[in-house]
Amino acid sequence: MFRLRAHGKKPITITTTTTTASTFLYWSPESSPTALSSPTNMDPTIWSNLPNHLLEHILSLLPFKTLLTLRSISRHLRSLILSPSFISDHSFSLPSFLLLSHPQSFNSFPLFNPNLISWCTLPLPRSLSLTCASSLLSSSNGLLCFSLSPSSVSSLSIFNPLTRSSRSIKLPCYPFPFELLSLVTSPQGYKIFTLCSSSSAASSRSVCLYDSGDRSWRKFGGVDQVLPRGFNQDGVFYNGSLYFARSEPFLIVSVDLNDGKWTTATGDGVFPADDEITFARLVSDPEKKILYMVGGIGSNGICRSIKIWEFKEETESWIEVETLPDIVCRKFTSVCYHNYEHVYCLWHKEMICVCCYNWPEILFFHVGRRTWHWVPKCPSLPEKWSCGFRWFSFVPSLSASV
Repeated sequence: MFRLRAHGKKPITITTTTTTASTFLYWSPESSPTALSSPTNMDPTIWSNLPNHLLEHILSLLPFKTLLTLRSISRHLRSLILSPSFISDHSFSLPSFLLLSHPQSFNSFPLFNPNLISWCTLPLPRSLSLTCASSLLSSSNGLLCFSLSPSSVSSLSIFNPLTRSSRSIKLPCYPFPFELLSLVTSPQGYKIFTLCSSSSAASSRSVCLYDSGDRSWRKFGGVDQVLPRGFNQDGVFYNGSLYFARSEPFLIVSVDLNDGKWTTATGDGVFPADDEITFARLVSDPEKKILYMVGGIGSNGICRSIKIWEFKEETESWIEVETLPDIVCRKFTSVCYHNYEHVYCLWHKEMICVCCYNWPEILFFHVGRRTWHWVPKCPSLPEKWSCGFRWFSFVPSLSASV
């Protein structure tokens, strides 16, 4: 057993316990009842001179909560714990969740683990729990984006629930009416996309882009020519751009997140079916870089079937990959009351999730297994629930920096 102390920090006791089966490490703060009464102080020079491969091995034996605590002990430990090699070796132990945001959920978010088919809760810090849970706007790679003070938004908050770190981002002006906000992460940081307009209803809208690299906002025009007012479907990130599927007429448009330029898809590959399309939603697989479309097919505005297509970039065409079984399709279209403006889709770990704002369940298609499933209603929701169900993909990340 030895005690690890950094200048100005509370000491942490690392204790080696031997059992008949194996040798393992566990930690406890000095005040913890599990700490032994007479720890041996380890010379800091010995600890600092340990080879990295030995230090990484010791760290790999510690509980995950301990790793989060050790990040504040020294810069060297922090760099080791946040190194890509260490994170990749231990990322398997971090589950991923579908996160439910709902006006009747206060101070916490329900989380659904698809692998364990179980529910748990993500508590919010006090600074965020003072606002309604519905102020969650976007999620990406373990980061959550909130609007602060929903009645008069002047700033956003980026929050990493795993590391409990957050950053407040001041909006470029006040008041700042915005819509269609999307958080997009990358190894270099993250960007925030949103559409904004002045208080005048007749004014043109602009693209506002925030870059965490230089912590600044940029503004670009040309929105009203490609996206109509009232469009309420979030963009999907694919190949450096955000893609939108608009209706009446059906078009696929995209905006480059580097220069703010808009592009409209043309040709026969714009939409995949000759039948009448009642709605179309886009999702993308960020790991395999594949763009999918979920579309309703029918007539007179009534959806009779739901299909999934995959976009082939080589031929610029859509290939049908799946059709929703009729009995499941009838249930889904009945719960959304054929109001397809309430339908939205998201990607989560090999799953294409089809959701509805006024229904607490999720219908998802597992791409690898080619099977359809329902996520059951969250048990913590009250019996008399209302509309406003927003689902997000939440993949905890230790390396996602705010």
